[in-house]
Amino acid sequence: MTNLPFVHPDRQMARFQPMKALRHFRNLIADKEDTEQVFHIIRALSDNRFVDRAREFWTSSAGRKVLAEPETLIDILDDHAALRKLPMGTVAHAYCDFMEKEGLTAQGLADEYEKFADKTERHDDLLELYGNRQRDTHDLYHVLTGYGRDALGEQCVLAFTYSQNPNWGILFIAWAGGREIKKGLKHVPIYSAIREAQKAGKVAQKIAHQDVRAMLAEPLADARKRLGIGEPAVYNKAHEMMRAGGIDPYDLLGQNTAAA
Repeated sequence: MTNLPFVHPDRQMARFQPMKALRHFRNLIADKEDTEQVFHIIRALSDNRFVDRAREFWTSSAGRKVLAEPETLIDILDDHAALRKLPMGTVAHAYCDFMEKEGLTAQGLADEYEKFADKTERHDDLLELYGNRQRDTHDLYHVLTGYGRDALGEQCVLAFTYSQNPNWGILFIAWAGGREIKKGLKHVPIYSAIREAQKAGKVAQKIAHQDVRAMLAEPLADARKRLGIGEPAVYNKAHEMMRAGGIDPYDLLGQNTAAA
């Protein structure tokens, strides 16, 4: 991997296409499990900040270490047998618990991306590799921030991610998704929870820029403290309010209209 160019000479940089993003967002609202739409939106609203973040990482000591690694991040994250050998209470165990409970794998998310990527230009360069790293660390964001895979939790993770690696597409999905959730939940602090997550991502160390193998071996509480990630208080309050109103946060989009 160390011989990869930063930007392949044949790569055409993504253009800013807001109307295309809106079309794919409507598709995502119609089927929230259609993960491919997320990749389309992010690509349609990309700008040069992604290039700047990629350069920042690959010139860092952590980035150079990744380039020397024989294993990919997916190899590391999906080897639960090896991760389970680390002490109880570590990020590794929390990650395995989360992934196994949700029936997820890092490879599975990469496979979803491939459905989208087959329709776009792909190049062997460090920009591609950096984008893959952002994708492959997504579920680590859930574990480290405490945001679940409920509808609000996903919007909060995206808002947190935007502050870590700015992309207008990520921010658009976070807030537009929040608007959909808010429709039937007038008195629940949906927007405040998303805003809290966006602020938290800004002050925290960049998760995708960490030495992931070392981070997995840290006690979860210690890793959160070191990274500067606090408890998502407003998100937790929103969940409490939903449940008090007889709404399951994990079936939110199926129920919130009835709560209006």
